[in-house]
Amino acid sequence: MRNASEIIEQYLKQSLLQSPNGVIEIQRNELAEQFQCVPSQINYVISTRFTLEKGYIVESKRGGGGYIRIQKVSIGKQGTILDYILRTVIDSIDQTTSEGLVYQLEEGGFISRREAKLIKAAISREVLVVKLPLRDEIRAKILKSMLLALLSK
Repeated sequence: MRNASEIIEQYLKQSLLQSPNGVIEIQRNELAEQFQCVPSQINYVISTRFTLEKGYIVESKRGGGGYIRIQKVSIGKQGTILDYILRTVIDSIDQTTSEGLVYQLEEGGFISRREAKLIKAAISREVLVVKLPLRDEIRAKILKSMLLALLSK
């Protein structure tokens, strides 16, 4: 059985897929009522599962007519994906950002689930056992090299 956070996440992702422009606006309190949870549960799902690293832009407006707007951003086609990687992975990249990039590539169908798992294993802080900032520099070189090898034709 899935937990409430997973159910809310799937609902929001499905709503985004059905949205003609890839944007949804939600009322936090209404969504909390729909899922019979506290509004902070909605905040938790959005702040942990709809991040920029995972390919989402979240904008919120507080107050009486407030809303939360979620937009899925795509990283483009095969040709522009390499440019995106070169812009994103410069000299240094932290683990959260690198995992977010890998997640976006997997979600976009650019790499397989297995390839994503291999990349994440190679760039994890448990494997790169050196101090910062060297760890983030090594991670960037490994990540860029692996992605370019996988995505270049």
